[in-house]
Amino acid sequence: MLSDENRKQLLAIARISIECAFDGCFDQPDEAQVDEALRRPAGAFVTLRTPDGDLRGCIGSIQAREPLFRAVHSSALSAAFRDPRFTQVQREELDHLHLEISVMGPIERVERFEEIEVGRDGLIVTRGGYAGLLLPQVASEYGWDRETFLDQTCVKAGLPKGAWRQPGTVVEKFSAEVFEE
Repeated sequence: MLSDENRKQLLAIARISIECAFDGCFDQPDEAQVDEALRRPAGAFVTLRTPDGDLRGCIGSIQAREPLFRAVHSSALSAAFRDPRFTQVQREELDHLHLEISVMGPIERVERFEEIEVGRDGLIVTRGGYAGLLLPQVASEYGWDRETFLDQTCVKAGLPKGAWRQPGTVVEKFSAEVFEE
């Protein structure tokens, strides 16, 4: 668990990273300026929403390949400028966008579908060259039950609903620490 101060620092890193990009600055935050808890490797997603709550961008990394503060920096830039579902965020939008960060927990293979808890677990569905991920909060936001959550993760992967039941499909779950501005 991150402290309130750690959470505030990560949210500031995300917002400042996007602001600086408008001026052509893509430098990562100075490691000496961040708390030690933010230097541990972790995956993270940054979600951008409009004032009405509509999704405006969401990109992240599931693997703990870099320190958390760097994962937030790069995910914020990607969510604002590289999410293929949306046009790039414009400078005048930024002050009105709502930021949410999801810090990834460990990923575990699902052996029994009953062990998936809606609201606690995020899902990854993989089959062949297809993969889809939905964060834990998505199912709660839409009021989905477990089967609908599994179906919608398949759809996100480009697979048909129900593909999670087929042999050869891998279903994994993870938790995330989610916080917002």
